[in-house]
Amino acid sequence: MLVGIPNVGKSALANSLHQMGRISAAEKGRLKHATVSPQPGETKDISSFKQYNGVFHAQHLHLQIGSHPNIYLLDTPGILPRMIHDAELCSKLVLTGAIRDGLIEQKELARYFLTILNLSDQYKKWAKFSTNEDRLLSFIEHKEEDSISSKLEMRQKKQHMMDHTQDLIVNDVRGTIFDTISCFDGNIELEEDMIKLMEAELVALREAFRVPQGLGEYVYNRVVGVKLLDLYRTGRLGHYTLDTLPLTLHHPL
Repeated sequence: MLVGIPNVGKSALANSLHQMGRISAAEKGRLKHATVSPQPGETKDISSFKQYNGVFHAQHLHLQIGSHPNIYLLDTPGILPRMIHDAELCSKLVLTGAIRDGLIEQKELARYFLTILNLSDQYKKWAKFSTNEDRLLSFIEHKEEDSISSKLEMRQKKQHMMDHTQDLIVNDVRGTIFDTISCFDGNIELEEDMIKLMEAELVALREAFRVPQGLGEYVYNRVVGVKLLDLYRTGRLGHYTLDTLPLTLHHPL
């Protein structure tokens, strides 16, 4: 049985074992698959229901991972404590997607991630994406055209350029973060200076993410926060270890 917190790969592991456990082509049509999703809580229940004579009976949902002897694996919903009193632990769980977004405001969650990023050496790898020079294609210039097809093409191009997952925008985000940290003359070990750096990054990222002008401060922060967290969770901004092991481990005799 696979048990753990949400969104850590239980269903993905179950499917991998399930695939390796296939013995014959005849079994392929009969074996079930676990649903995999980036959202926590996708595995709703450990039971399915089958109807017999008008009555629904609970039946465990399991995946066959071996034959001779038959071995079955039970994929369970993610579990968490009912109450999490540690604010930092809660932030880490939300940041990794183990808890659904909404428990912590996007701006605060984005600031927490930026703290981790700023204290790491990850940004130094992005020097080649520096945006100090004039940036090409930062915003698309639209021209009036009479043709409906040309307007549709322009609309599709605009949507493509506003997609924060496109390589051009991702590289602009990396370059913007590199420039902001590199030009900062404060001491990020001090809380006040770290806050100033994060605020400067959030403002600079508005242009990198092509956020339209004229939005309120709250909307700016929300849009930037959502897009920044999405790039972090998909690995586009590097990989980070949120819990560090002590330098010295003491083993009992």
